[in-house]
Amino acid sequence: MAEFKDISPNAPASAKLGNWLNNRFPTAFDAYRVHMAEYYAPKNFNFWYIFGSLSLLVLVIQIVTGIFLVMHYKPDAALAFGSVEYIMRDVPWGWLIRYMHSTGASAFFIVVYLHMFRGLMYGSYRKPRELVWLFGCAIFLCLMAEAFMGYLLPWGQMSYWGAQVIVNLFAAVPFVGPDLALLIRGDYVVGDATLNRFFSFHVIAVPLVLLGLVVAHLLALHDVGSNNPDGVEIKGPNAPKDAKGHPLDGIPFHPYYTVHDIFAVSMFLMVFTAIIFFAPEFGGYFLEYNNFIPADPLKTPLHIAPVWYFTPYYSMLRAITSEMVLALIACIWAGALVSVTRLQLAALFKVVILGGAVVLTAMMLSIDAKFWGVVVMGGAVVILFFLPWLDNCAVKSIRYRPDWHKYMYAIFVINFVVLAYLGVQPPSPVGERVSQVGTLFYFGFFLLMPWWSKMGQAKPVPSRVVFAAH
Repeated sequence: MAEFKDISPNAPASAKLGNWLNNRFPTAFDAYRVHMAEYYAPKNFNFWYIFGSLSLLVLVIQIVTGIFLVMHYKPDAALAFGSVEYIMRDVPWGWLIRYMHSTGASAFFIVVYLHMFRGLMYGSYRKPRELVWLFGCAIFLCLMAEAFMGYLLPWGQMSYWGAQVIVNLFAAVPFVGPDLALLIRGDYVVGDATLNRFFSFHVIAVPLVLLGLVVAHLLALHDVGSNNPDGVEIKGPNAPKDAKGHPLDGIPFHPYYTVHDIFAVSMFLMVFTAIIFFAPEFGGYFLEYNNFIPADPLKTPLHIAPVWYFTPYYSMLRAITSEMVLALIACIWAGALVSVTRLQLAALFKVVILGGAVVLTAMMLSIDAKFWGVVVMGGAVVILFFLPWLDNCAVKSIRYRPDWHKYMYAIFVINFVVLAYLGVQPPSPVGERVSQVGTLFYFGFFLLMPWWSKMGQAKPVPSRVVFAAH
């Protein structure tokens, strides 16, 4: 049992209360010291380092508003849409809670996308932070599942038909597809059984996994220390430290970065509340107009598309046609031939590579293109998990990479935005071609990274962080 710490009888009441709590719950005080007061972060954090804290804020908003929505929502196909209207019209401040939750879903993806892009720019996935990145990618995957299941709950036209289209994609999986789609739906069509299981996963199962991953993400981050815009390790064995062992290039997270984050939170909440009060649908991107119409299994909307944060992957799904499969086969054979002719490999490995190309070609020609669209859509997310082992650049940060790397990252972002835009547009021949080119670039960016990331001359990295007070 831990020994109690004494305090002067003349100490202020606040100090006595703190000492009383510390004696009875020392773990909480130790956690505060380890993860806040005595956690040293690099002193050169910039604007890009606010999105992790904002992600945590939006997660709290989603959980709190979700609790209040569940109090009045009814997961029944005959009552769900009416219960949402009841929340909007009759529950005191129900419209505000609902709009906070719906706007929060889009805000969550905005800050997470920006948070991930910062990691991409500054090499935050590189050694020793591979596990931090893997936990982050798992959070992103859970977030997508959570958003998809929550999208069905309002039981509007787009909720119903969007779920119908996406769940039917699983039926394209060879052999087990129809049974898999039936298992997900719980019925032969999207209906009450689907709504109930999506509700239970959205409210209980996925949030529990999400919270566990967030805790693991933060603990892993604080164990190895935060990255910084220079990609310089401030806590390594050779990093300069003061007499107490604290890094000279670091500052305590509290109060310096808590104040930094409070300012960012203030700016974020101004924008967030402005959208809630003046444009909660955001032109149909945050809340689609068809979703204000009750679900009708007999009337299909003219254009079915997911919410904006899924549309880049939806574009990739639609890009996979029969002729696109032929293009992918050509890419596979090009990669196999280059590997066999240019790389110093044993004869056995060359045979395996060529054999694998033959097997993949046979599979791709014999299985419907719809299935490969599902594979590409899922692969676009899964490939992010391998990023720490794909990047072979000598330096971490974009600041010290060859200048043309900046253009490569800029094209990647533009390509991702174009794919997102095409995903909300009705299918067209021109859009199909552009999305096919965009899909090839997206995967080429990652799959060819082991080669292009080594090209060019990196700039010298300073031994200590570069910091200018602002």
